[in-house]
Amino acid sequence: MTSISHIDGVTNGDAQALTLQRGDLLLGRQWIGGEWCEARDGQRLDVQNPATDAVFASVPDSGADEARAAVDAAHAAFPAWRAVPAKQRAQILKRWNDLVIAHQEDLGCLISREQGKPLAEGRGEVAYAASYIEWFAEEATRANGDVIPSPVAGRRMFALKEPVGVVAAVTPWNFPAAMIARKIAPALAAGCTVVCKPAEDTPLTSLALVKLAEEAGVPAGVLNIVTASRARAAEVVDVWLDDPRVRKITFTGSTPVGKHLARRSADTLKRLSLELGGNAPFIVFDDADIDAAVDGLMVAKFRNGGQTCVSPNRIFVQSRVHDTFVEKLAARVGALKVGPASDPAAQIGPMINARAVDKIERHVRDAVERGARVIVGGTRLPALGANYFAPTVLVGADSRMACICEETFGPVVPVTRFETEADVVATANDTPFGLAAYFYASDVRRIWRVADTLQTGLVGINEGALAAEAAPFGGVKESGYGREGSVHGLDDYLQTKYLCQGQL
Repeated sequence: MTSISHIDGVTNGDAQALTLQRGDLLLGRQWIGGEWCEARDGQRLDVQNPATDAVFASVPDSGADEARAAVDAAHAAFPAWRAVPAKQRAQILKRWNDLVIAHQEDLGCLISREQGKPLAEGRGEVAYAASYIEWFAEEATRANGDVIPSPVAGRRMFALKEPVGVVAAVTPWNFPAAMIARKIAPALAAGCTVVCKPAEDTPLTSLALVKLAEEAGVPAGVLNIVTASRARAAEVVDVWLDDPRVRKITFTGSTPVGKHLARRSADTLKRLSLELGGNAPFIVFDDADIDAAVDGLMVAKFRNGGQTCVSPNRIFVQSRVHDTFVEKLAARVGALKVGPASDPAAQIGPMINARAVDKIERHVRDAVERGARVIVGGTRLPALGANYFAPTVLVGADSRMACICEETFGPVVPVTRFETEADVVATANDTPFGLAAYFYASDVRRIWRVADTLQTGLVGINEGALAAEAAPFGGVKESGYGREGSVHGLDDYLQTKYLCQGQL
């Protein structure tokens, strides 16, 4: 293991030494047109460890010039890349997958350092990211078209699948490896080229991944990463929105930003995949296995400290089992170990930044002022650092409270008592969002009734872990459209061309 203090313009001022087996995976430059480069105006973006708020690295803070250069490179590389046989593209992706798995420890360390999640979760995210690369490597050879029976003699009719073109990907900070893989792998598998802006809080993981993609054989210009601060992000993305050469936008993030992207994409009629905000219900019926329901909620809610788009945000428990469920849940939540990624025992890390902790604290305070009661947690943990918040259980939550109406994105569990199935389903659907929902029940008739009526793109039935590379991931209503993962995820990067040959 080598302690890294200065690599490619990266400085380590963090008291917790960053150690990587391969120091060259800690990169301080962006990747455009097959070159590691700086922003043309020389601006830099600091990267902080949310566990300490210490700056431990920096990357280019880019703007419109770099955004245009990335599109130039992707557009120039597209004809050759789309012409590469699907089997060869698949082989390149498989090599990329192998390299990601081989460097799981280093990538997990980078994720934990810049995003804050415990190292075990960082390693797990790398495996999850690799699963998408492997899946789409295999799907690359299955972009099949159709031979259509002709209605008249002497004619042959075909429907072919072809890549949409240059894809612009904008990824979030909460899963800096998985979200990159879930967007870039299907794009490359389909024969598209990519320009990508990772989240300003977590650029290092994406840069390490693109270095491994380069080593796997992804040609220059096919994959381009542009790093930018929050202040300059719109400058970068607006270039991509306005450029007619960019044929698709794929974005994971907030609903307001997703709506902006949809509006701005209308002028050039770009295709869109939008995975936006959620407000997931978690329903426990009185015929549920209560211990299993508690287990499922712990998995669904506290992964990444509650900073996930499918994290349950509204927990509804039927009256007859409410008190038992809350008692068991409180014991489990109270036992969670909070700490930095450097603590091997940590189960919950810091939140991403001060803005996130401020929002969590505001939600808890609002709930208490409106009549909710704190059973566990409810406070910041300043002894650990500025960005830590105690895992929290609230009872007596209702629809007047911000924690029910808004996505908290933190380790807060607001529990609401309910009486009837009809009422809880109506309440669960009473939101503009529709990404994920969970419920626990034993009655088979109830299971199918509830699953059929919940208005979400994902439903967990007696299961708290939903996502998988073989499953379609995405929402309805204001949670967006398009699907990631599965065969449907590849379709989002393909368009259909109809060929008709006559005089046969």
